[in-house]
Amino acid sequence: MGNAWWNLTLRFLLELAALLGLGLAGWGLSDGWWRWILALALPLIAAVLWGTFAVLNDPSRSGRAPVPVPGAVRLVLELTILFGGAAGFYLAGYTTTGIIVALLIAISYAFSLDRLSWLLKQ
Repeated sequence: MGNAWWNLTLRFLLELAALLGLGLAGWGLSDGWWRWILALALPLIAAVLWGTFAVLNDPSRSGRAPVPVPGAVRLVLELTILFGGAAGFYLAGYTTTGIIVALLIAISYAFSLDRLSWLLKQ
């Protein structure tokens, strides 16, 4: 079920939400010109990490891995970025949104047990 169209769509939307949450956190948790830097840098860094470090032949991605990493490392990276985005919403004052995003992440991964098992074997 991890590669079902609806779960891949949800996962993509959660990735976008994570970037937005990280940007909001950067904006809301700083002042002056730092808020601009953090609001842009946090999502950019997360997107670069997400796109760079991957498991070779991951069926939920293109299969390519610019920098191949073990599945456990990829899983930690994904969870850190996704839940970091949910925490970003929460910390920026969008408490309900942060909680909903965190619940949707948990639901997506609950329906991705096949992918989780595959990742942990890599």
